[in-house]
Amino acid sequence: MKFKYLMRVLDGASFRKMGKAIDVVHEKSGKSKFTTFFDMLGCSIKYGAGYNDYIIFEFYKMKAKQRKTYLTRMKNKRLVDTLNDDSLSDYFDVKNMFDKKFADFLGREVLDLAEIGYPEFEKFVQGKEYFFAKPNIGESGKGIEKIKVADFGSAEELYKYITQPEKNFGVIEEVIIQHPDAARIYPDSLNCLRVVTLVNNGEAHILYAVFKMGNNGHFVDNLENGGLACHFDLDKGEIIGKGHTSALINYDEHPATGIKLVGYKLPFMDEVKEMVKKAALVLPGFRYVGWDVCLTPDGPAIVEGNNYPAYDFPQLPDEDKPRIGLIPKIESFGIKVRK
Repeated sequence: MKFKYLMRVLDGASFRKMGKAIDVVHEKSGKSKFTTFFDMLGCSIKYGAGYNDYIIFEFYKMKAKQRKTYLTRMKNKRLVDTLNDDSLSDYFDVKNMFDKKFADFLGREVLDLAEIGYPEFEKFVQGKEYFFAKPNIGESGKGIEKIKVADFGSAEELYKYITQPEKNFGVIEEVIIQHPDAARIYPDSLNCLRVVTLVNNGEAHILYAVFKMGNNGHFVDNLENGGLACHFDLDKGEIIGKGHTSALINYDEHPATGIKLVGYKLPFMDEVKEMVKKAALVLPGFRYVGWDVCLTPDGPAIVEGNNYPAYDFPQLPDEDKPRIGLIPKIESFGIKVRK
């Protein structure tokens, strides 16, 4: 299994990109490209780490006992395969199915376009300045539109727009009003906590939390759209690390607002922890989930669940943090990570 998966990864890998990755490591560390190539290859075989893992986690700075604590691409895949029943994945991959299954945690009005007609839509848009239209299947914010009601001459015109087959919208949602503390750090997007849960023997545990923020004028907080992610301590209710981007640029302050990141506090942490632990038990066949949680003036709400939780966010290096990956914490919950 390990060798076959590794071969699929290598078959699909771009050697041009790998060459660039080696160049990056050479520039950052001064190590020879020859040495880096074989170390990278060894880390793939021994730790299941792709060349991207090698760079973003800075494996070139680590010793073997540190490297083996990291949840890498292959190890994360095995964890997902072990803990999550793939036959239930549509509950996370299909928006309207997720919204129905986890309706108790959404904290906003959501309508399935396949189940409503114009009368229900007309009632939905009354008094709203904006709403979101989203495809049932999509990722990283792709295909989502934030629609301004006043841009259309009538509700009938707007209904025709959102029901165009080429738009492929599946659900419409009211815009979430963020808690001022969540909005202040970057007002143009919904800034969410990514909280990952693991379930073992019917008990839900929280593996990690990061706080994600939008940037560059985007209304989504995904790193793929230029956003930032910071390590977050749910017990303290505050950011505890620099802002990391997918381009490996780190920030002490949010680049758009200048707000200092480390020490920035958010409310409702007890409620967040209680909510995600309850949500984690809704589908017993899914024991490893990443929840995007927003904060409203009245408390937390779940935006979406991810059935393939990101393993990179919480392991991105901060210079003042020890080089320890997620595996020891996972195994402290009684879950063995396959080598």
